[in-house]
Amino acid sequence: MTESRNYRLVHGGGDEAEIPHILIVGGGYLGMYTAKRLEKKLGAGEARITVIDPNSYMTYQPFLPEAAAGSISPRHVVVPLRKVFKRVRVLGGRVVRIDHADRTVRYEPNAGEPETLSYDYLVMAAGAVSRTLPIPGLAEWGIGIKTVEEAAFLRNHVLDQLTIADSTDDEDVRRKALTFVFVGGGFAGAEAIAELEDMVRDAVRIHPSIEQSDVRFFLIEAADKILPEVGPEVGTKALNQLRRRGIDVRLKTFLESAVDQHIKLSDGTAFDAGTLVWTAGVKPSPVVAASDLPLGPKGHLDTSEFLALNGVENAFAGGDNAQVPDGNGGYYPPNAQNAVRQAPVLAGNVIAALRGEEPKAYRHKNLGAVAGLGMHKGAAQLFGRIGLNGRLAWYAHRAYHLFAVPTFNRKFRVLSDWTLGFLLRRDFAALPDMVEPRQAFEEASNPQAVEGGHLRRVS
Repeated sequence: MTESRNYRLVHGGGDEAEIPHILIVGGGYLGMYTAKRLEKKLGAGEARITVIDPNSYMTYQPFLPEAAAGSISPRHVVVPLRKVFKRVRVLGGRVVRIDHADRTVRYEPNAGEPETLSYDYLVMAAGAVSRTLPIPGLAEWGIGIKTVEEAAFLRNHVLDQLTIADSTDDEDVRRKALTFVFVGGGFAGAEAIAELEDMVRDAVRIHPSIEQSDVRFFLIEAADKILPEVGPEVGTKALNQLRRRGIDVRLKTFLESAVDQHIKLSDGTAFDAGTLVWTAGVKPSPVVAASDLPLGPKGHLDTSEFLALNGVENAFAGGDNAQVPDGNGGYYPPNAQNAVRQAPVLAGNVIAALRGEEPKAYRHKNLGAVAGLGMHKGAAQLFGRIGLNGRLAWYAHRAYHLFAVPTFNRKFRVLSDWTLGFLLRRDFAALPDMVEPRQAFEEASNPQAVEGGHLRRVS
């Protein structure tokens, strides 16, 4: 099937066949901000703009640990794309193949038959996915925290483990349910384990048979430090802070196996754990490899300082799926700070290509890094000079991200969640059955399918 959508209804007058088509693959930080900038700077008849993403929203990923801990509602960490745009077409689906030589992409809508869409200018903002390793048991039992769905599931799962432990006298079952393992000591891992340990510490109070000393948290990191983004001094203080809270941090240690939820570490330790969270790195979206675009040695899109792909015309990239040279022989880290700041430069260079003007190079000096480690706790490195830990770092973390989260609507809702968190106790309602929301209906409709209190699938 070829491209047949009526863009004239979306973009306004003119012969659509003569209007250049800018296609943006991905609706995350880079994709959303680039499309918004293009929409603002281009006239209605100058180009038509399309964003393709499986989701209808952009996820503000720095808030996922707080969403998992219940400090922020999951709905408030996502920004509906169609609310942001006025003249951008948003297509819900997945790009599975890119043929830049033909200026086409193969696109699978969330419902319906696959289509082939043509374009004139391509922006690759496909982002990244969790980078897993072939560790036995990891695929079966690991939980990621890259999406809002994973964050919501993780919260329900952790609270469900407390319910399991509080509902049995079997010590082996209790010990397993109350053991939580997080692999990866970067921002995602350190923030996630800190926020969820905070939540569990509060939740233990409403589970009569559980003492805080029964709960075990492990943070497994292959390197010799955690939070390298905040510098060695701040990172060491954050490490000591986590250990004072009873979190068992294992440095220079690897996960070797998780078969049947039995954890084996490279230091010889072995134990059962009901929760395994994997945050040990990311890799470019699979669609990057399913293309004829130039790639770097680690599978990222090979991009120039102008955010244009090397060796091809009218193709641009940035964010997690690209390697962008920093002018000093290295590459900018693929983080949200760079993605947000790359967007206006990338959009400007697309416009420059469209109008036959000169592009501008992307240059950015790191402003620092902030991490939230639970209520009133954090770690921050500001402007490469100022190191903060504890409450001041936590204030810096919240102030920065409240400023950075898109749209006034989401800023106000996040601020409201935080304000209610000061005034009211944390909510510990778990909804684990959301994983299979039709189970109760199926049981009611097929009572013969229930055996021993468990649903037996019938065909």
